[in-house]
Amino acid sequence: MKNHAFPFSALVGQEEMREALILNAVDPRVGGVLIRGGKGTAKTTAARALADLLPEKGDGKRMVELPLGSSEDRVAGMLDAEHAIKTGEIRFEPGILAKADGNVLYVDEINLLEDRIVDLLLEASASGVNRVERDGISHAHPSRFTLIGTMNPDEGELRPQFLERFGMCVNVVQETDEGKRMEIVTRRMDFERDPVTFRSGFDSEQAALRKRIADARKLLSGTSPNPGVVRSAARIVSHLGVESCRADVAIVRAAHARAAFCGMGIPAREDVLRATRLVMPHRIETEPFDEDRGPMEGFEEWFGTV
Repeated sequence: MKNHAFPFSALVGQEEMREALILNAVDPRVGGVLIRGGKGTAKTTAARALADLLPEKGDGKRMVELPLGSSEDRVAGMLDAEHAIKTGEIRFEPGILAKADGNVLYVDEINLLEDRIVDLLLEASASGVNRVERDGISHAHPSRFTLIGTMNPDEGELRPQFLERFGMCVNVVQETDEGKRMEIVTRRMDFERDPVTFRSGFDSEQAALRKRIADARKLLSGTSPNPGVVRSAARIVSHLGVESCRADVAIVRAAHARAAFCGMGIPAREDVLRATRLVMPHRIETEPFDEDRGPMEGFEEWFGTV
């Protein structure tokens, strides 16, 4: 089946959201991204568009979607306990977590997931393994995935322990620039009228972006964490009063991913600053990078001294 998703390179505005998604494509170890915003801010469109830029796996999968309302069996997989008891052989029907291994797992309206499904995602994301047990029979398989979630905060927030699992978080708002809004409407209407023709008009941009991501992955594969970047990340996280070392790791990886995407082996200060903007919003209690409030006050000036 042909991919008729909206082309990523045809997106207009929402630069931080696009950058966060691209950096996770360059280095999935960044830890995924949570995209928060109201209706009509292109959250779902952008997340699904990313699939076309990802390296294709042997089975052709790049992105696996977890539909809202999925049962626990559909997510974790099912064990045939009766067959195991009779034959001594474990028969396992893989679920979404098995299919997501090595891919991107996308969850729309992630804040509306049932608690038991959230628990499954938490366990798998923490351990990289999905364990299924039934009637004394157990089965485990690898489940390492990059989690991308989209949500409307007006419909409820995530549990804190789930929120912190995301490497990045982006808060998106409606585009206010008149010219950009006009371009968004025009492109959306053109796409809906003829998706195939519209997509073909962005083939060269898509190919160029796909190659740039692939080149960044190659450059990144031979790069070790830069001591200066590690030191800056540690000072930033301590300055902002965040305890989890996941923040340090995410900043370092995101900064290196951004540098690689720009064709550089060593991150510049701008790479570290931009990485921090994407990694810290959901880890501090007040609105990020607001100079009139809380721990981010004067951050950029302070950062210049690190």
